[in-house]
Amino acid sequence: MIPDAEMIADRRRLRRKLSLWRVLAVAAAVAALVAVGLAAAGRNPVAPGQPQIARITVDGFIAGSDRMSELFKRVREANAVQGVVIRINSPGGTTTGSEELFRGIRDLADKKPLVAFVDGTAASGAYIAALASDHIVARETALVGSIGVLFQYPDASKLLDTIGVRVEEVKSAPLKAEPSPFKPTSPEARAALQDVVNDTYGWFKGLVADRRKMSQAELDAVASGRVFSGRQSVTLKLVDQIGAERDAVRWLERVRGVKADLPVRDWKPRSESGDFDLFSAAALGADAFGLEALASGLRRTALEMRARNLDGLLAVWHPGAEK
Repeated sequence: MIPDAEMIADRRRLRRKLSLWRVLAVAAAVAALVAVGLAAAGRNPVAPGQPQIARITVDGFIAGSDRMSELFKRVREANAVQGVVIRINSPGGTTTGSEELFRGIRDLADKKPLVAFVDGTAASGAYIAALASDHIVARETALVGSIGVLFQYPDASKLLDTIGVRVEEVKSAPLKAEPSPFKPTSPEARAALQDVVNDTYGWFKGLVADRRKMSQAELDAVASGRVFSGRQSVTLKLVDQIGAERDAVRWLERVRGVKADLPVRDWKPRSESGDFDLFSAAALGADAFGLEALASGLRRTALEMRARNLDGLLAVWHPGAEK
């Protein structure tokens, strides 16, 4: 059967329509990639060389990060950055990660005018990060403090007894590899762990007393491990001022001489393939559509999933754990 002229014309029209849809699909994909790229670069359309204030966000679970150290170095060496706002919303994390973050912020503060802004929570290790700033601004309803150290470990000995499993061990000294999840903690091991916790707690309190210029009585009033509201924290000398981010920026302008009305640009760590997971990908997509709260929650989930594999002392606030 030989196709007639009308059938041939219909097929050509159909091919043209299909070609048009292919072009539109490719254009949509390119637009999406551009949107994701803009989100990854920061939501503020500020040219890299334009004088600006850098915003560095500390959120989620705090752990040691080479990417964060590299970010501090980039901001420190950027001539366009006239001041820095450290935006904090975190329950804390490992003590070593918090210490590293504190030292990184202090190094940055030696080079750039810097202020901390507590946008939600600055508890435990996150408050250590806030201490690195010479001025702390917090929202009235922010949660601040939780000055203390925690060492947690499971005791699965009863479970092993129930299923009939016994773990044998040969070790060089009684306190080697203690505590063990396979048996109850001995009084000697518990005492050794308490010594480590007490020593690190002393370091934390010393940091608070030094950075916030507190007397022993003032320190005793805030170092019980509890959190305080932003309003309470001003009276207790944990923070300097109640306000929003714009108030933190105004402090940079008024006290540190930063030029007024500079744009605030987000500076973020460069991503690494090893840290990119489903939650991180979803957070990037949420950023592209302007869903900042959702993106922050997804990034926090990604960090907490990775934090489950971390060992060591924690400076982290657990809601509901306080007595």
